[in-house]
Amino acid sequence: MVSRLGDPRIDAVEAWAFVVPNEDGPQSDGTYEWTSTTAVVVELTAGDARGLGYTYTHLAALPLIADHLAPALLGLEPLARGAAHEAMLAACRNLGRPGLALMAVSACDAALWDLAGRLLGRPLADLLGRVRDEVPVYGSGGFCSFDLGRLRRQLVGWVQEGIGRVKLKIGREPARDLPRVAAAREAVGPGVGLMIDANGALERKAALALAQDLRGLGVDWFEEPVSSDDLEGLRLLRDRGPPGLEVAAGEYGWDLAYFRRMLEAGAVDVLQPDATRCGGPTGFLQAVALARAFGAPCSTHTAPTLHAHLAAACAPVRHLEYFSDHVRVEGLLFDGAARARRGRVRIDPTRPGLGIELRRADAARLCAAHARRGRSRVGAGGTRT
Repeated sequence: MVSRLGDPRIDAVEAWAFVVPNEDGPQSDGTYEWTSTTAVVVELTAGDARGLGYTYTHLAALPLIADHLAPALLGLEPLARGAAHEAMLAACRNLGRPGLALMAVSACDAALWDLAGRLLGRPLADLLGRVRDEVPVYGSGGFCSFDLGRLRRQLVGWVQEGIGRVKLKIGREPARDLPRVAAAREAVGPGVGLMIDANGALERKAALALAQDLRGLGVDWFEEPVSSDDLEGLRLLRDRGPPGLEVAAGEYGWDLAYFRRMLEAGAVDVLQPDATRCGGPTGFLQAVALARAFGAPCSTHTAPTLHAHLAAACAPVRHLEYFSDHVRVEGLLFDGAARARRGRVRIDPTRPGLGIELRRADAARLCAAHARRGRSRVGAGGTRT
């Protein structure tokens, strides 16, 4: 393909917040309930080229992007991604980087990488150094708010699509946990990998006791059995839990210091960096490199369309979380969103960057707020639509 390099500069930054109501009412995991999902989408323009990135957070990210990140990006070369990333971190110094600020940075960083891929005419996985053409997925959902009938239908549906591993949530009503897991195992059969996520809902000893019973049902993955802040508790589960049951965490990691503490504590068997939270593809790559230095495999957390390219380029990444809410949201918002076929997501070599286009007509109906900033549009503002 012919490169579109020239000498473009980032000349406009736009961001939207799209609020997507749940398809079937309220949902919950072990520690949280929600009725909608908000996707914040960023578009960077450099000449006639555009790049898209996104995160999942509150629409409060929009003024932060317009007032702090856009001024740091405007005028920069789009291929100078390292300089752009550092400039955004510097712009957030006094805002409190962990949390909303880094999620906003993550969306902008993803847009930078997408823009670079479009300018060079190559998929993002190729820019990063692709190691495989397709990435295995596991079906993820099984919310605590599901009754047993709905739980079975979702899990069996994934298996029928060729997905060989499935995950469900526990921890909201501990007395229901084992019956739900037993029903899940019965539904999917003995040959399907079964994964559990407590979202940090349990205390140490309760999680340890439950681990024994879970392993008896063939569960081999226990995600956030206790709070991710409780590194000693996670290590306890690793050391004293039954053989064959891996402990996973890391989705709330914001920076390298967080991941280093987790890995130095020996708190996890598998690290789960999330590029929509830890600084975009740039932060994700750093976290995976750190995990590799500790000999720890990785798995992605949610946002399958973004993470597919990262997982395809990172050998330590074991699989991609095919999170049901985000599969639906990304399908509504983007042409080219990730879709699993026979248990895998394949990178399309004909689509540069992330391979997505915003479905503007469909997205407009979900738009809650919009902000823009550019050299031709001095100042920033949010417009309710």
